[in-house]
Amino acid sequence: MTYYFIIPGLGNSGPDHWQTHFEKSGDHFIRINQKEWDAPANQDWIENIELALTGYNLDDVVLIGHSLGCTAIANWAKAYQKKIKGALLVAPSDIEAPKYNFDTPGFDRVPLDKINFKTIVVASIDDEWVTLERAEFFAENWGSEFINIGNAGHINAAAGFGEWPKGMEILKTLV
Repeated sequence: MTYYFIIPGLGNSGPDHWQTHFEKSGDHFIRINQKEWDAPANQDWIENIELALTGYNLDDVVLIGHSLGCTAIANWAKAYQKKIKGALLVAPSDIEAPKYNFDTPGFDRVPLDKINFKTIVVASIDDEWVTLERAEFFAENWGSEFINIGNAGHINAAAGFGEWPKGMEILKTLV
């Protein structure tokens, strides 16, 4: 059985967000809760990912990140060098952009190291938190498949992404 670990971004994912719908779709979808959602520390987040995976066969693990959660996954991959089944990285925020002025200790740069497991980056043309070019740049460096879904904002509840059947289809290509 595949276990899907959900890593939301800054502020967590609310009840109408696609990550919450994914989580409710089955017992094998598990949200990784963080100590601090609004002023997250990178080290805490990646340690929580590592702790959550303890006891699972990593060949059966898929991570699902959104926004800052994508950076946390990239940082976890760099720090721990473990191989899992794969990761879906949706709307990775560009934390280096001038607009991104949140208190996120340790989330200083987006890691550009190749990720040693299969990854898919999903981005949109009009995301306010990352340009399409930067999202494609991240995907290229990470060794990810890149999917542009057009005008979809930040691919969150505010952009109309509650139930997201197409996202679930993309996720299934990792397994």
